Amino acid sequence: MADESPVKFTSLGAIIQELNVGGQNIVLGFTKKELYEKYNTPWFGATIGRVANRIKHAKIQSLNNQEYELEKNNDPNALHGGSRGWGRRHFEGPTLLQRNGKDTLLYTYTSPHLDGGYPGTVEIKVFYTASKEDNRSVLSIEYEVELVGDECNETIVNMTNHSYFNLTGGETIDGTSAKLFTQYYLPLDNTGIPFGRIDVHPSKVTEPFTIGPNKEAFDDAFVMDRNVAVIPLDTRERPLQLLAEFHHPESRINLQVHSTEPAFQFYTGQGTNVAAVDGNPSRGPFSGFCIEPSRFVNAINEPDWRHMVVLKKGDKYGSKIVYKTWKDPQ
Repeated sequence: MADESPVKFTSLGAIIQELNVGGQNIVLGFTKKELYEKYNTPWFGATIGRVANRIKHAKIQSLNNQEYELEKNNDPNALHGGSRGWGRRHFEGPTLLQRNGKDTLLYTYTSPHLDGGYPGTVEIKVFYTASKEDNRSVLSIEYEVELVGDECNETIVNMTNHSYFNLTGGETIDGTSAKLFTQYYLPLDNTGIPFGRIDVHPSKVTEPFTIGPNKEAFDDAFVMDRNVAVIPLDTRERPLQLLAEFHHPESRINLQVHSTEPAFQFYTGQGTNVAAVDGNPSRGPFSGFCIEPSRFVNAINEPDWRHMVVLKKGDKYGSKIVYKTWKDPQ
């Protein structure tokens, strides 16, 4: 990817640091890697693993015929692989390579056995490919993980990217139009853990609606694929699905999020609270929204869902996320 690429990354957490559309950076973050290390409590732009989202009571109930205790960093649950999850680890790279005929950046990380409490040594590959599609800029992300250690026969993986988007250029996402392409979700308890069923969301999310400080706040797990039994460990061969699209009438910027994943978390950022630091502005509630494509929340502890996150020796975990952005003409 050439210097004029609209995208900028940092090796810490293989983070997306900038995603520029018409000269405007639409992702929240910091100007220096050191600031991410100190202040990135919301996981701006980060590669999330070993397991995205929450695990109930920070406990893997059964894996390798035993129980595993994890860090309770989102009391009483484990969140995003723990306080030192992959989004806060230094990746090797980037290495420039050709993938499907396009320039691609590769970041790699080896997570050791019991890193964050998770069993097994795994090798992670993160592929970023920036390209053009008519008048649209396209950023493709591919995740690939293999269990390489001999410590155990299986582990769990569920990755995502945790970018916060702001199409307004202002302090909040106020006035942003949103539309989701599913009405199904996982009802959650008050700690963010699913009850184990799929239901219809009470809000009309498949029709355009406005997000912002004075609108409905979301932190919900939406479902694209209700046929749970056929969801594979490597989803990359499945067709890309449009999960959500966003538009702001004043900036004229559009964002579409596509993925091969069966679910996604939609979060309107109401809990964000980052002070201004070193020339970077403060980021408060509703300063950015997230679409986090992934497997089902707490899948490892649900018998009918666990197959989508259990990685065995000789298998590959894989997933794909695609962001498409463009600016409408005046």
